[in-house]
Amino acid sequence: MKKTVLTGIRPTGNLHIGHYFGASQRWVKLQDEYNCYFEIADVQALTDNFDNPEKVRHNVYELAIDLLSIGINPSKATIFLQSTIPEIAELTVYYSNLVTMSRLYRNPTVKTEIAQKKALFGNEGESVTYGFVGYPVSQAADITAFMGEAIPVGEDQLPLIEQCREIVRKFNNIYGNVLIEPEAVLGETPRIKGLDGNDKMGKSLGNAIYLCDSKEVITEKVMNAITDPAKIRKDDPANPNICMVYYYHKLFSGDEVDTVCSECKAGTRGCVACKRQLIENICKVLQPIQEKRKYYEEHIDEVTKILEEGSKKAREKASATLKEVKKAMQLDYFD
Repeated sequence: MKKTVLTGIRPTGNLHIGHYFGASQRWVKLQDEYNCYFEIADVQALTDNFDNPEKVRHNVYELAIDLLSIGINPSKATIFLQSTIPEIAELTVYYSNLVTMSRLYRNPTVKTEIAQKKALFGNEGESVTYGFVGYPVSQAADITAFMGEAIPVGEDQLPLIEQCREIVRKFNNIYGNVLIEPEAVLGETPRIKGLDGNDKMGKSLGNAIYLCDSKEVITEKVMNAITDPAKIRKDDPANPNICMVYYYHKLFSGDEVDTVCSECKAGTRGCVACKRQLIENICKVLQPIQEKRKYYEEHIDEVTKILEEGSKKAREKASATLKEVKKAMQLDYFD
């Protein structure tokens, strides 16, 4: 039997090229090798968007369209909405008794995200909600509800998987071997840098190229990308290794990369021409994705049906898991 893979994505915005090279190309391959569940984690998105449900709802559809556009096939994989699976919420309650608050605050991922909130919002960032601090418990419920065995993550998410493993071990130690201890699966592609050279690409940093960006938007972003500050005139030689345009050429330009590098070093390539070549290559790579996106944008009822059917299938699996969990906890009073 195929192993089960669970991938959870929070609907906080569209997928960008960091997702594409860092994760989503791998997701497309995984659906041919594993029993894949793709969870749109709208409940978790509410942990820091609880006062803006319209934003979360809009992003649910944007993310669903992105997933379909990159090649996630609903006949091979299950795309579902977290909020339609009440079994996840019930499992979260049970698991919350297995984790102390001090352990949650020690989770490196939680600590990092709290620090980011403080940096963005000052003292207000200290007022994190119970839901925000406790989302590793909810994530453990996501994974175990579907008996996830392999979880594709980046290195920054490893502490969350370890937290889930701890919960599974403690549950199984108390109630018997019911749950599967998941394994983290790290991608081979390192995190893609932002246009500004930041190690992280993201919406809040304003340094991302999104899969849905038009050529005009991509042009504006690339034209403002960081290049070698020592290259003042067109014919000045430059160092491509500190130039974000060259960094993206390595992702999008294939066999042209060596020429880009040598001409940059020799001073025979101007930055404007180099950027325009990159823009064309990015648009060429994104074109088939954007053509699929246009189809789904024009057939939104089809997207809704895919989400509805996927959520129904996912709930059947989660319901079976919850039944086993409640039996082990002696909560099966009327079965």
